[in-house]
Amino acid sequence: MVQLFIDGGGFMWPILFIFIIGFVFVGERLYHLIKGLSANEQFAMDVAETLNSSGVEEAKAKCDAAIGPVANLCYNALEKANDGVDAAEKTLDQTGSIEMATLEKNMTWISLCIATAPMLGFLGTVWGMIQAFNDIKMANDISPAVVAGGISVALLTTAFGLVVAVILQLLQNAVMYIIDNQIVTMQKSTSMLVQSIADKARFTNANQA
Repeated sequence: MVQLFIDGGGFMWPILFIFIIGFVFVGERLYHLIKGLSANEQFAMDVAETLNSSGVEEAKAKCDAAIGPVANLCYNALEKANDGVDAAEKTLDQTGSIEMATLEKNMTWISLCIATAPMLGFLGTVWGMIQAFNDIKMANDISPAVVAGGISVALLTTAFGLVVAVILQLLQNAVMYIIDNQIVTMQKSTSMLVQSIADKARFTNANQA
């Protein structure tokens, strides 16, 4: 494999660099996404129970101690809980968009790496073909051995670029799968919490009456 990489020529190095950059961005996304998975629907249920049993401040403290978009949304909703359900829902609409944008942070860079790697591979192949035909011209020999040798080396960059793109694409799909699940969890969790805020508001109003 190392020899094939060396035979591919100078274009193999920028493709390798792109792979490393894309892999770093994938790792960064996976780290933050997995770290936030602890705050899920069960967490939102626990927050709702704490809200009903101990009040808003205790529920906020529980959210503040957790990590992840669900915890952040629950905390922001609870900050407006005393202002009514409409205020909490408005806050969730605003912060929900921010949290979703945060989840998809750096995904465009991964897509750029996926698109760039095969293009550099094709460019390397074209450059290698030009060099191969120049070698044939200089050797004044169009025997199959000379032609096949030059073309096989030229095609290595395309193969490497495609391999890099496929690997990064699979990793990106895994990241997107986690993001989609997180968004669904966020929607279910916030709906559950808003319902709890509404129930608590109705209970408080009934007691005051």
